Amino acid sequence: MAGEHRGLVLVAEDERPIADLLGMYLRREGFGVEVALTGPDALAAARRLQPVALVLDVGLPGMDGTEVCRTLRAEGDGVPILFCTARDDEVDRVLGLELGADDYITKPFSPREVVARVKAVLRRVDGSLDETDRPLVLGDVELSRARHRVTVRGEPVELTATEFDLLAHLMARPGRVVTRDQLLSAVWGYAAAGGTRTVDVHVAQVRAKLGDASPIRTVRGVGYSADAG
Repeated sequence: MAGEHRGLVLVAEDERPIADLLGMYLRREGFGVEVALTGPDALAAARRLQPVALVLDVGLPGMDGTEVCRTLRAEGDGVPILFCTARDDEVDRVLGLELGADDYITKPFSPREVVARVKAVLRRVDGSLDETDRPLVLGDVELSRARHRVTVRGEPVELTATEFDLLAHLMARPGRVVTRDQLLSAVWGYAAAGGTRTVDVHVAQVRAKLGDASPIRTVRGVGYSADAG
């Protein structure tokens, strides 16, 4: 949007024509854009520039995208990451999500779809899923959307943007069963064939980080709910 600056997006893509095309579409929507053509350059740029989002090609030279993502997450960097890859194997998809990616798209893709996915994850980071600032508490877990903070028994827990919004969506509806399709639509902002596996992977990640305090319950054959135990 002309005159509106949404922050800088780092595009890590070794095919320059694709990087330039994505950059053009992102700039049209008011984003600043930095391009990195190799894995080491992408990692260095992410550390230096602290972008609002990272569009990360899996097949980068020098260091592949999964290793870039793994390194950033190990350093505590929660930048929203959208993986782009020419592969559409479920193992690759699940691996990317388990490493902490927020979304995943396969080539060939529409630049408009990539921009839409970037905007969707940023809306989640901004807390637009729920406008109230009242903290959510279930058992030993407290979630503050205003501060974008989760604690377990008073100790902070680091979640990615998508993990945070998944937990917030469930905690805002205590005891209510939410289907995987509903979660995919509400948290990711789209529906896709086979996309419910994405939900399961993120739920598993949230549970692992919250440990025995996790309020998320599986409703077999239906979806998930959150309650105090």
